[in-house]
Amino acid sequence: MDQHPTAKQSPSLTDYAWLIGLALLFGSSFTFTSIAVREIPPITLAAMRVAIALVILYFVMKFYDQSLPLGKRIWGFVFASALFGNVLPFSLIGWGQIKVEAGLAAIFMAIMPLATILLAQIFTQDERLNRYKLLGVALGMIGVMVLIGIDALSAIGDETVRQLAIVMAAICYAINAIITKHLLGHPRKSIMTALMLAAVVLFLPLILIEQPWSMRPSTAANLSLLVLAIGPTALGTLMILVIIDRQGASFFGQINFLIPVIGVCFGVVFLGERLSANAWVALALILFGVALSRRGNQRP
Repeated sequence: MDQHPTAKQSPSLTDYAWLIGLALLFGSSFTFTSIAVREIPPITLAAMRVAIALVILYFVMKFYDQSLPLGKRIWGFVFASALFGNVLPFSLIGWGQIKVEAGLAAIFMAIMPLATILLAQIFTQDERLNRYKLLGVALGMIGVMVLIGIDALSAIGDETVRQLAIVMAAICYAINAIITKHLLGHPRKSIMTALMLAAVVLFLPLILIEQPWSMRPSTAANLSLLVLAIGPTALGTLMILVIIDRQGASFFGQINFLIPVIGVCFGVVFLGERLSANAWVALALILFGVALSRRGNQRP
């Protein structure tokens, strides 16, 4: 979103520390979501997570002497980005993780960059498919089918539907990646705060469905909600800005390799999950697909 980007130096250990730190935050979100969603309904969880992050980001925005953007056109894109970047994916992931393990959810989300490639091919002129990207997308799709299982797809049950909801969340993030191109050139902290505000507005009528005022969540669920709001949502947003400012979007894109692996590890260590052989094969296929697609982005 900088109007005058400068040439980046080679990534330092500090840059990789920022990247790994952010991947740890994002990867841990699947574990904390699994804990919180047992007692807090998914839409309410997502709405409260965004509302707390909004308060934090608003004060950060004011600290840097920035203000919310003006103009109907920019707010149209802000609301679209909030819908596909926060409201839908947070709700779908939370609903899916009522039955889907944290590690599996992390693997499903790894298809986001591959879905972005297909959407960019359709809706933008920025990227063109080549053999590496096409093979990468194909491997990612095979990985998803391996993870869900052919038998499950032929006889869809509740767990399969929830798995597909998480896949849809990944596609929502991919759509958001296209939308955010229209938000370039505006102050970053201003835009990020506006996105959270728009998400809160969109969530307001939805939380009435779940009647959150009747909830009595445990300390563990409340702490998980706070961690999600302060960590992956608020702090994670600010860390994205730092990493992109320091090394650019391409360097930041490497996080797509780290998040699913960390998400799986957190699920195994903290929730005692044990993934099937299919899950490990799917993880390898999807990550290899992402690696191929990144090679396809390199200029000869």
